Amino acid sequence: MRRSIIYLALLVGISVLAVFMPAVPATINTEGIDSGDVAWMLAATALVLLMTPGLAYFYGGMINTKNIISTMLQSFIAMGVISVLWIVVGFSLAFGDSIGGIIGNPATFFMFQNVLDAPVFGTIPLVLFAFFQLKFAIITPALITGTFAERIRFKSYIIFLVLFSLFIYAPLAHMTWHPEGFFFQLGVLDFAGGTVVHMSAGFAALVASMYLRNRTEVKEAIKPANIPFVLLGTGLLWFGWFGFNAGSALSAGTLAASAFAATNTASAAAGLCWVLFDSVRGKKPSALGFCIGAVVGLVAITPAAGFVTIPSSLFIGTMAALISNVVVHWKSKTTLEDTLDVFPCHGVGGAVGMVMTGLLASTAVNGGNTTGNGLFFGEYELFKVQMIALGVAVAFITVGSYIILKITDLISPMTISGEEKQVGSDYSQHGENLPALELDKGIAA
Repeated sequence: MRRSIIYLALLVGISVLAVFMPAVPATINTEGIDSGDVAWMLAATALVLLMTPGLAYFYGGMINTKNIISTMLQSFIAMGVISVLWIVVGFSLAFGDSIGGIIGNPATFFMFQNVLDAPVFGTIPLVLFAFFQLKFAIITPALITGTFAERIRFKSYIIFLVLFSLFIYAPLAHMTWHPEGFFFQLGVLDFAGGTVVHMSAGFAALVASMYLRNRTEVKEAIKPANIPFVLLGTGLLWFGWFGFNAGSALSAGTLAASAFAATNTASAAAGLCWVLFDSVRGKKPSALGFCIGAVVGLVAITPAAGFVTIPSSLFIGTMAALISNVVVHWKSKTTLEDTLDVFPCHGVGGAVGMVMTGLLASTAVNGGNTTGNGLFFGEYELFKVQMIALGVAVAFITVGSYIILKITDLISPMTISGEEKQVGSDYSQHGENLPALELDKGIAA
């Protein structure tokens, strides 16, 4: 109760502070704006936001029936928490004036001041770019909920959500996409977030799965509650990913179209490869397998979408599915408690995408690629910087995530009790259940 009062007071305080911020300028800068680019980026921004509800259905369908609501809510609540945090300070930390190439100055765009009256970002308003990037910031920590599913207290998840966004996501976004960022200056290519989004979520999930595992507990296989939910979630993710990747061109042109085509091709190839590989190993072709494979393909093509040819995307999707499938099989034989395979799919998939970018990127696809062609074309520099970024990012994410998990656990114990786990997080954490589900409700919410 006391902690809830503190959180409510904090939100009210932020709202009051917002009223006293400087007024919007009378004349908003419109010079250099292209209406076609603005229209496309508005649509792309909406598409990326749709991915988070898609993720909720994707994860919700794969989890135990008594944990569907809590798992889906963890994605939806990110839309609220990160949206507010991004306005207050998140955008500044990611894209404000650079401090050592690692993080942005929190005062640059604090409470979104200087955003509407800022110079145009390319051919779109800066406020539109800021909200496009917000959708990336929302889905990244939401991806990690596949590891937390069935095991984390809701209030602890909220604390982790805030800390991860501020101290892992924002620095990675700044280093990768800010013109003065460390990775950007190094020449690293990450078109739409292989490092920033997928590796950060995937390797944080790996650390969380080790931190939260209970060695005395017998690991049980999860029975998916609703495969049609998984299919629906996959469709929404695939659809939204066109905004995720093609929108990262930041204009409605040839590069956006190329990224759009590469995205679809990689996902299709990966979904088919996953099903065929399962069949070779004696499994039946499953809807769940195709869906997981398709998402892995989307993950792997994300950093490369604007730098590789469409035939190359076919290869990337296929290889990512093979590698991730093998890692999923390996993980199932360990004590890791990565409930919905976030690390094999997003951590490994994102890393494969970064490596493939270093191998297959072509300056003919994207003239903005000043680092050079990939190793496949006989040039070494790009592959070298991609590997450096890969190593630095993994170290930063794993160490940072462990510290954040430790801090969160000290503030609010993270794992639910055995009794709460038995009754399910839907009821124990939220006092809700699916109408058809009858459980012993002897636990206080």
